[in-house]
Amino acid sequence: MRRATERLRRQTALSCLFALSLGVFSASAQDLSQYAGQVPSDSQMLLESDVLTYDQDANTVSASGQVRIEYAGNHLVAERVTYDRNTGRLKAVGNVEIIEKDGNKIYTDEIDVTDDFADGFVNSLRVETVDKTYFAAESADRKAGNVTTFNNGVYTACEPCEEKPDSAPIWRVKSRKIIWNGQKKTIRFERSHFEMFGLPLAYLPAFEVPDPTVKRKSGFLFPGISFNSKLGAGLTVPYYFALSPTYDLTVKGTGYTKQGFLGEAEWRQKFNSGEYNLKIAGISQADPSAFESYSVDRGPADNPNKLRGMIGSKGRFAINPRWTFGWDLMLQSDKNFSRTYSIEGFNSYIHRSEVYLTGLGERNYFDMRFMKFQVQEKLRDDNSSSRDDKQPWVLPSFDYVAIPDEPVAGGELKMTFNSRVINRSRLDDVINSALPDDADVTAVRGVEGTDGRLSAEAEWKREFIAPGGLVITPLLALLGEARMADQSDASTAAIENMANQLGVGADVRSEYYRYMATAGLDVRWPVLFSTSSSTHILEPVAQIFVRPNEQDVTQLGLSNEDAQSFVFDATSLFDRDKFSGYDRVEGGTRANLGLRYAGSFGNGWSTNAIFGQSYQLGGLNSFAAPDLVNVGAESGLETDKSDYVGLVGFATPNGLSASLSGRFDEETFEARRAEARAAYSGTPLSLTAKYAYIQAQPIYGFATDRHEVSVGGSLKFHEYWRVFGSGTYDLESDYVSYNSFGFGYADECFTFALTYSESRTLIGDTRQTDNTQNIGFQLSFRTIGDFGNSSTNFLQ
Repeated sequence: MRRATERLRRQTALSCLFALSLGVFSASAQDLSQYAGQVPSDSQMLLESDVLTYDQDANTVSASGQVRIEYAGNHLVAERVTYDRNTGRLKAVGNVEIIEKDGNKIYTDEIDVTDDFADGFVNSLRVETVDKTYFAAESADRKAGNVTTFNNGVYTACEPCEEKPDSAPIWRVKSRKIIWNGQKKTIRFERSHFEMFGLPLAYLPAFEVPDPTVKRKSGFLFPGISFNSKLGAGLTVPYYFALSPTYDLTVKGTGYTKQGFLGEAEWRQKFNSGEYNLKIAGISQADPSAFESYSVDRGPADNPNKLRGMIGSKGRFAINPRWTFGWDLMLQSDKNFSRTYSIEGFNSYIHRSEVYLTGLGERNYFDMRFMKFQVQEKLRDDNSSSRDDKQPWVLPSFDYVAIPDEPVAGGELKMTFNSRVINRSRLDDVINSALPDDADVTAVRGVEGTDGRLSAEAEWKREFIAPGGLVITPLLALLGEARMADQSDASTAAIENMANQLGVGADVRSEYYRYMATAGLDVRWPVLFSTSSSTHILEPVAQIFVRPNEQDVTQLGLSNEDAQSFVFDATSLFDRDKFSGYDRVEGGTRANLGLRYAGSFGNGWSTNAIFGQSYQLGGLNSFAAPDLVNVGAESGLETDKSDYVGLVGFATPNGLSASLSGRFDEETFEARRAEARAAYSGTPLSLTAKYAYIQAQPIYGFATDRHEVSVGGSLKFHEYWRVFGSGTYDLESDYVSYNSFGFGYADECFTFALTYSESRTLIGDTRQTDNTQNIGFQLSFRTIGDFGNSSTNFLQ
């Protein structure tokens, strides 16, 4: 018996290797010869059975009665296992269950393979892989060591229903044959029916997909569909070339019912230190007249904007753990091609083409960028209104911030450097027709020519905590700046024209030098109030900053490129310099007074609030000084006593939150600007709502008040189903500028979404609108692929 057992250990080791090789019937589907080398030479086999028989006459070794074999982390359970030495075949029968060491599970009634596992047969097979994919077949056979054929097979990635395990999954593929080629790493389905919810939807004579273990393989990807009112319905067919483990190529062809064929190609390559891509796209439009009312430089009358295309590239490389180099570049035939045709990665409304170098240390930061802003606005008849043509080149922009490790005079020293050089080939000026005829003011948003600036600032501050919790922070800062300008005659004329309209002088020079010194004091007194169920912090804040007047602003001359987007509200009340960039610097003596509050309650509620006002105590008010873009006008800071600003909000543990913020006239308390937000996020329902109000600002071109309401919501009315929608309504102009709605389904193996959206833009002063409709559609089958408009994720 010992000799027989030893023979069984040696000869039925094949049955243990069989447990390793059962990936042939699972998601791994790899050449069995790969597994033999993975088994340690000293691996021990454990065999358990009720009866062990060695038949010398038949030359067979059999184990029967609750047979269990464990070898190298793999487990086999069967009613009987027999190895025939004459035929070299191994057979396991009776409720065979195999659990591989990687977790795959195989269930069958009978398995019969040769001892080299090159050929075999399995009867009534079920496979459950670790990644929750499922195969089933009436039988399966293996030939040539790497080709497995499932006869009358079924494949799905949907888990069986626990309540009704025999019911059909959400989707499955039923095939007369499923051929798994371990050498080519492909799975071929022949004479297949695709079913959903047990109902056949499509007959597929033959199709092939990569082996699930293959991450990259050449072949057709799932197609996509789209619809746009100007482009028509579109069908996209992509093909993927897996050229190397480090680089690949994807080509796409999209046929539009209105505009013809769009071709795209994207090359991607990875290195140890980073990666880059290169994308090209182009089309010869079949119906350019769809864009005729917005065309620019139409060319021949019968072929406006006939040929359109783009080329773009993105890259990012880590020079070392602290330094990064990269780029994001786009060149296109016109200013709106990539957005019109939704070229992925290049379809944002404002695209910033740039080359950059950044460095990040523990207490310092470096950033240098060469940039070109590209506004993908609609093509218009009046080329003078183009914002894209007036965008500058930034050659370059530079930022450096450093904070020494050691304290200086017991406080923190921060050094900041900023520079930029801008070149614009076309003057960006605006005739403000919203004003009365006798006050027609030109705003010069950007000068034609070259404009450069270098700024350097040192800031020191130290925090003291007095008895009683009073926090006192003195601050000292010194800024030095040099500016150079080489402006065109058109820019000089525009500046002088604006100065005449404002009744001020113009001082256009090629060189400017200025400084700003600041001595400041910040005093805060946070007071804690607490009860058995709540905690409240009330913090009065008082600041004063003493500075000389801002230089060179009494007369127009200095351009303002990076401090145009300025909004005074509660979030900027306590800023030392409230301008958004370096081109403007706050001067004069100013005090900021306000009150902060934060509360938390035992039931999970929390609240916060800010309220305050700013005061110009002495010197020239920078926000009342002339500016080429009128940045301080009607800001709420142009008077000695600013408008009041405030914010209040709350949040609850059940997902409800709301906030209200605004700016109110310092004399009448009339609302100048307000915004209200509310949101609810719960299990079945989520809602968002926003109301925005801005009082008329004729100097900026807005002759009437602006009111806008935006709403959005999503309702999950079933475990897997939900509906969603959003919209924006302009109350002043009385029209819906944007709306969308749709519904979707999502579970562990299948997602589906259908959405409709429409955007509207008013044309001039008329009540007419330019409308664009889009229909989005997406189907996603886990492990199979996506079908539809893959560039939009409707389920987020």
